[in-house]
Amino acid sequence: MTAITSAPAQQYVDGKLSPASTGETYPILNPATGEEIGQAPDSSAADVEAAIAAARRAFDESEWSTDVELRVRCLRQLHQALLDNADEFRALTTAEVGMPGFMMGAAGFDVPVEGLKWVTDLLESYEWESDLGVASPMGITSKRTVVREPIGVVAAITPWNVPTQINLAKIGPALAAGCTVVLKPAPDTPWVACELARIVAEHTDIPAGVFNVVTPLSNEVAAQLTSDPRIDMVSFTGSTATGRAIMAAAAPTLKKVFLELGGKSAAIVLDDADVSAAAGATAFAATIHAGQGCALTTRLIVPREKYEEAVATAASVMESIGAKDPADPGAICGPVISQLQRDRVESYFKIAEEEGGRIVTGGKVIDQPGFWIEPTVVADLGNDSRLAQEEIFGPVLVVIPHDGDDDAVRIANDSDFGLSGSIESGDLERAKSVARRIRTGTMAVNGGVWFSPDAPFGGYKQSGLGREMGVAGFEEYLETKTIAEPA
Repeated sequence: MTAITSAPAQQYVDGKLSPASTGETYPILNPATGEEIGQAPDSSAADVEAAIAAARRAFDESEWSTDVELRVRCLRQLHQALLDNADEFRALTTAEVGMPGFMMGAAGFDVPVEGLKWVTDLLESYEWESDLGVASPMGITSKRTVVREPIGVVAAITPWNVPTQINLAKIGPALAAGCTVVLKPAPDTPWVACELARIVAEHTDIPAGVFNVVTPLSNEVAAQLTSDPRIDMVSFTGSTATGRAIMAAAAPTLKKVFLELGGKSAAIVLDDADVSAAAGATAFAATIHAGQGCALTTRLIVPREKYEEAVATAASVMESIGAKDPADPGAICGPVISQLQRDRVESYFKIAEEEGGRIVTGGKVIDQPGFWIEPTVVADLGNDSRLAQEEIFGPVLVVIPHDGDDDAVRIANDSDFGLSGSIESGDLERAKSVARRIRTGTMAVNGGVWFSPDAPFGGYKQSGLGREMGVAGFEEYLETKTIAEPA
């Protein structure tokens, strides 16, 4: 494996890479070993203030918001630089995030980098103005034009699970739209964001202040980004609880809020499907990156008459996958991100037993350095249980029986969340009919894959507001203006 970068993690404010102004740092840990692998700058309130001021100034005073050709050139430079630094970036991600190497060909690296190219291609062809035609409202004949313009300064606040994917899914469309950005990554994974800043600084012509990265450890310091009146939009991915807090903080200034939040997605298996194959595929998916994915299907809903078959198959698959060093080419399930997350996942095993659940396999912390959890299958819990209702963010699958299509739909929709899901049936039209009844933002039907740079992603209900990726994701960062003139 390529060695990780020796470059120190630095913040990036107003075109300059630097330590925190106070000189304070905090450790970056490898989740697979628990060992320190670097230090991150603990950005101060003054650093965050400087980043906001730089982004505001760059939006108001530079040509970035109006010069499409400049934006295209700079984003193509960034795309190429990421390709040129791909091996090092992948190695750094595995070390800092604990992400298995196989994911680099998908959400870990390749797909988000391709997404940056996709949104740059869109930028070149996007119609910024549209002719609304002539009308005579109130007897005054007028020609109307609808104009799309960048929303302004964007605070992008991102989580630790797939940081490069989410970082690029926010900053790519925002920068393409002509916005300026302050990126604040999770304190668990600041290094990949700092590395992105280094690449911007050293390999692109992006003007000073257009893109900034701050890495405060304190939530209080980071909260400046959600309330400061100079910020026009907060784009956040993370927990639903934090999303609510961001909405509240943004309310006094009525800034736009994009939220991609939690999920508790259901994998529905109908009675004409191959239940064993579907259960095995769902168990595999629930272990990917130790279950640390908001859109992973962590409720397996199967016909009651085939329930025990599904439970046994899911358990067998999870046992065969196990938990491996993310640097191992065969790893599917690595560590969870931190001791805090490991302890949180472990707490659900006690909850499962208290609620009458049966832990079929797993259910324990793995006693070795790092933050490891056994892939776990839980049976005999109803959909009203905490394990079926709450996002655990670990390699834990709950298997629930259903009594026909209507009951399966009822169970799947009985959730505060609505982010994703899947459906398996021997009849494609039947599967599609059921999929349309599920209140979620994405659905995989009979193994179809929705994850792609051109496909909008986001949730219903408490899974969020707005869409990321696709044309819809690009347009989240635009305002709409109507101009009328005499015809």
